[in-house]
Amino acid sequence: MSRARGIRGRRPRLRFDGWIAGVGTSSGTRVVLGHWQRSPFGPFSDVMIERADGERLLLAPSRRTADFVSGTYSFDTVRVVPVDVSVADDTWTVTAGPLELRFTVGRRRPAGVLLRGVPGVLAARPAWAALTNGPAHLLPTHVRTRGRAGGLRREWYGVRDMRPVGVVSAVFEGLDLGVTAPVEPPVRFGFGSVPRKPTLTRVTTTVELGQ
Repeated sequence: MSRARGIRGRRPRLRFDGWIAGVGTSSGTRVVLGHWQRSPFGPFSDVMIERADGERLLLAPSRRTADFVSGTYSFDTVRVVPVDVSVADDTWTVTAGPLELRFTVGRRRPAGVLLRGVPGVLAARPAWAALTNGPAHLLPTHVRTRGRAGGLRREWYGVRDMRPVGVVSAVFEGLDLGVTAPVEPPVRFGFGSVPRKPTLTRVTTTVELGQ
């Protein structure tokens, strides 16, 4: 169920279940892919890009998703383009307008093995995100699992799995972005960044709407 059940007096909450991949490139461009298998908008994927000069760009598949994502996070440019994601074994291939991205994922490390055991029902609870927010502070690049977003919204990330990203190849507007690199400096779309080391993370995200 993508819409969290509300109680009297509580603001509406929307739930998204899927994957977030954060990767860096040697050109300085950082890319964050959201691949949402369940959401209030149905399955969809979107891409957030921060270029070396600091420009923040959103690539979203529809005006509706573009409006929601850009109302939650901050961007300099928003484009509505087809966003296609395919997964074959451990290779992810993404085509999103001017972006062509491919990356591989490796075997889970101990943290990923532990997180994989988190039940989906637990991950969907904001209390779980609040509990993991403390340990998340120990990760580089300002990782946060809860915080305030745009439009007076609040957001929680319930982490359920984590795998390292290996080889990355990316082309944006016909230019090769180079080889895999740390996500550095941190991306500035919202209240937190992604791990410094390129990572694929499974999350259940809850967004509480403002009024």
